[in-house]
Amino acid sequence: MPKTLRIGQPDIVQIMDSLSEQLGIAMTNSNDDYCLDVSDKLGRGYIRGIQFSHGLGVIESHLTVNSKLHFLFEKLDVNYLQLLFNLDAKVVHKSSDSKEKTTINKLQYCMFANDTTTTHQISISKEKSSNFFMLLINRKVFEEKLMSLTDEFSNELELIFKDVNGVNHIFESNYFSLEISQYIEEFRRCEHEEFMKPMFLEGKAYEILTSQLHNYNNGGDDSKKTLLRKSTIDKIEKAVDIIKEELDVRINVYSLAKRVGLNQNTLQNGFKKLFRTSVNEYIKNYRIERAKTLMENSDLNISEITYKIGINSRSYFSKLFKERYGISPSKYMAHLQESNTKSA
Repeated sequence: MPKTLRIGQPDIVQIMDSLSEQLGIAMTNSNDDYCLDVSDKLGRGYIRGIQFSHGLGVIESHLTVNSKLHFLFEKLDVNYLQLLFNLDAKVVHKSSDSKEKTTINKLQYCMFANDTTTTHQISISKEKSSNFFMLLINRKVFEEKLMSLTDEFSNELELIFKDVNGVNHIFESNYFSLEISQYIEEFRRCEHEEFMKPMFLEGKAYEILTSQLHNYNNGGDDSKKTLLRKSTIDKIEKAVDIIKEELDVRINVYSLAKRVGLNQNTLQNGFKKLFRTSVNEYIKNYRIERAKTLMENSDLNISEITYKIGINSRSYFSKLFKERYGISPSKYMAHLQESNTKSA
């Protein structure tokens, strides 16, 4: 029998308290990082919530449930703006003012907000690995932060952020970039402790928000938006794995597309959609990022690093590195060695 969890509280702490009560599960709290282990009640997994300053909060859910589960976002005085990023099996969105249901597939997001009469429901299926990350923004509180930064907004952003009383019904769904998927993974894998952890998590939450708002603000005509099949996304992710695993060899876009079962144009369009860059630019950027990581975490010299990331010319590598980081690799390496000597 389907179960419904009701969400209708003004902040994340109260939301998590309510979910704890509805499920009959004790909630853990580690430095205002709240978590519910639902393994004994719903199936397997957890629901996590964190409240940041200025009305920004996060709820993330990684569940495999024994029966269908609904998250019902009820009407309340505080009308949240909510952005849901789906990272695995499809979820379904439905609002109370419509009979239509919207399927949110892997690597799709939906942005929604209640008006004064509408509720929203997110449903996850039985025995499917559900994995989503949500930003919840109390627009009345968040407005104070925005107005301290600027009073100029595009028409699109003014519609969603200045409607602090929830007059307008908002719903938007499309794909989000794999860049955002990476930010979410970094949020979840945060290794910082003490006061550094909440600072890192809040910064990463804003990174996710600003990246998605940039995409939304520059989305253009909906009729020109390209839809990607789940199978295509899986093949693009496979291409990314190949790039990372075989970084030391020359990678040809045509042969890469063939290996993952796509034509070259589909692969290029998929990278532009999910990474906002071409395949070759992605490879180049990843090589330089990987080189920096190797400088910081290995004993390899610059020539060895250049070879390991698949660039034959040391001078070309130096040019790319300086363009990216504003310092030559030799100077950066010397800086690292000096820092290590001082800390020894």
